[in-house]
Amino acid sequence: MGLKRVTDFLALKKSTAGLLGMVILILLGERMAERFLPIYLMALGGGALVIGLLNGMDNFLSAVYSFLGGYLSDRLGTRRALLLFNLAAMFGFTIVILVPVWQAVIVGAVFFLSWSAISLPATMSLITGVLPKNKRTMGVSMLALVRRIPMALGPLLGGICISLWGEKDGVRAAFVVALLLAAVATVMQQFLVEVEPESSQSVSGPHPEKNPLKLLHHMSPALKQLLVADILVRYCEQIPYAFVVVWCMKTIVHPVTAVQFGLLTGIEMVTALLVYVPVAYFADRSGKKPFVLITFGFFTLFPLALLFCQSFAWLVPAFILRGFKEFGEPTRKMLIMELAPEERKAAVFGLYYMLRDVFVTLAALGGGFLWLISPAANFITAFLFGLIGTVGFAIWGRDVSIDPA
Repeated sequence: MGLKRVTDFLALKKSTAGLLGMVILILLGERMAERFLPIYLMALGGGALVIGLLNGMDNFLSAVYSFLGGYLSDRLGTRRALLLFNLAAMFGFTIVILVPVWQAVIVGAVFFLSWSAISLPATMSLITGVLPKNKRTMGVSMLALVRRIPMALGPLLGGICISLWGEKDGVRAAFVVALLLAAVATVMQQFLVEVEPESSQSVSGPHPEKNPLKLLHHMSPALKQLLVADILVRYCEQIPYAFVVVWCMKTIVHPVTAVQFGLLTGIEMVTALLVYVPVAYFADRSGKKPFVLITFGFFTLFPLALLFCQSFAWLVPAFILRGFKEFGEPTRKMLIMELAPEERKAAVFGLYYMLRDVFVTLAALGGGFLWLISPAANFITAFLFGLIGTVGFAIWGRDVSIDPA
C-alpha cells in the first residue's frame, strides 16, 4: 500500500516503464558525446562558424523533427515511431565513429542531434493519455527528472573518455558507447512498450494533418503569446549554448578540464532534479504562469552570470543557476498541452516546437558571429533577448483555469 501511494503521488504507471528506460539509455550515450561536439569539431579543424552551424542546424532540425515526430507518432503509433527514431540516431552515431572529419560529424549529427525533439510528441502524448489532468504535470516532471540523470552522468563519463584518450579518440569512444546503449534501449523498448497502448492513441483523429500551416488556426491567442515569449527566451539560451563549453575549457583565465566540465554539468542536472517534484506538485494545484515566469528569469540570468566566471570555483554557482532554469520547464510543456485543443493536442504541440525552433535557429547561427566579435557580445546580447521575453510574458502571458477538484 505504501509503495502504491508513492507511485500514485509520482504519477508512475507500468505502461511508461519502457519509455523511461529507453530515455535513460539513449540520452546517457548521447550526452557522453554530444556535449563535447564543439571541442571535437575544433580538434578536427572546424572553427567558430562551424560550431555555430552545428548549433543552428540542431535548432532547425529540432523544429522540423518536432512536427514530423508528432505526425509519425499519430500515423505509426508510439512503438513503431520510437523504433524509427532510435534507428536513425544509431545511424548517425555510426557515421561519426567511422569517418573522423568535421564534415562527417555534421552529416551524422543530422540523424542523432534532435532525437529528443522528434520523440517528444510521442512521449507527451503517452503521458497525457495515461494520467488524469491533475497528475499530468507530475508525469511530465518525472520524465524530465529521468532525463536529467543521464544528462548529469553523460558529460562526466564523456569527460573521463577525453582525459583517457584525448579530444579526438575520447569523443569517438564516447560515440561507440552511445551506439551500444542505443541498441540495448531499442531492444528493451520493443519488449516493454505495448504495441498499441491505449495512452498513445492519437487524439487528433484518424487523419493526422500533414500541413503545419493548416494547424495555425488551432493555436489560441494565449498559446501564441507563450510562443513569442518562449522564442525570445530561447534566443537567450541558444546564442551562447554551443560556446559554453568553449568558454569554460578554452577562454577563461583558469580553464577547466573535460572532467571538471562534466562535473559542472552534473551539478546543473542535480539542481534540476531537486526542484522538479515540488514544483510539479504545486503547479498541478495552482496557476502555471508564475512557475514559467520564474523559469524564464533563470534562463535570462545565466549568460550574464557566466560572463563573470573565470575559474571552476565561480562556475559552480553559475551552473547551479543554470540548473534552476528547469524550475518550470515541465510546467511550460504541460501549459502548452492544456492551451492546445483537445482534438489536436499532439499536432499543435509539434507545431509549437517547430515554429519556436525555426526562429531560434537564427539565434544559434548568430551566436557564432557574435562570438567572433567577443564572448561578452555573445553573452550580453543573449541576456537582453531573455530580458525582453521575460518581461513580455509577465505583462501579456496568460494562464489556464484550475479545476477546484
